[in-house]
Amino acid sequence: MTDPALEAAKADARLMMRAERAALEPGDSSLKLIENFPLELARLSPVAGYWPVGGEIDGRPLLAALAKAGRTIALPRMESRAGPARFLAWRGSEALTADAFGVPSPPSTGADLSPRLLLVPLLAFDRAGGRLGQGGGHYDRIISLYRAHGCIAAGLAYAEQEMDAVPTGPHDAHLDWVITPKEAIQCARGEGLRGRSA
Repeated sequence: MTDPALEAAKADARLMMRAERAALEPGDSSLKLIENFPLELARLSPVAGYWPVGGEIDGRPLLAALAKAGRTIALPRMESRAGPARFLAWRGSEALTADAFGVPSPPSTGADLSPRLLLVPLLAFDRAGGRLGQGGGHYDRIISLYRAHGCIAAGLAYAEQEMDAVPTGPHDAHLDWVITPKEAIQCARGEGLRGRSA
């Protein structure tokens, strides 16, 4: 059962944060993510990233740096709009094809991977690990599924996407870390294996 007040608060926050993100100039933000990326996360592999859409911060240079350091990289593929997502190996040179949402993804014939680190897109975050996504709940389900296997969830965002408190409910998965062009935040309420290295 949904909470109408919570859903209204999320809708208002999404409207505000989409406008905030649209006004941002990316500049060298993608490179700053690499500078701020914690060593303990950089040791984990496989790493699941995402293909940026709709103004999401571009984590592809970070994925390239992790691949260069010997980490195995995966990207999600949604075979249907209902999910679930598959994480498929990606070496950066293979041609991508559109998934059920039209997002560039590795072909469905690729090797399935179980990530130890999930790099997650978002609209807004708070320092307790609250995350506001697009509203489909896909990443909430993904984080919950892989967290059960010891995976760590790290959001990638612009610093301007921070809120004092993201409106969240009982089914919203929290982040363990948020990496911005200004800092790496180890979240107070993250539920994964914070501080664990490979």
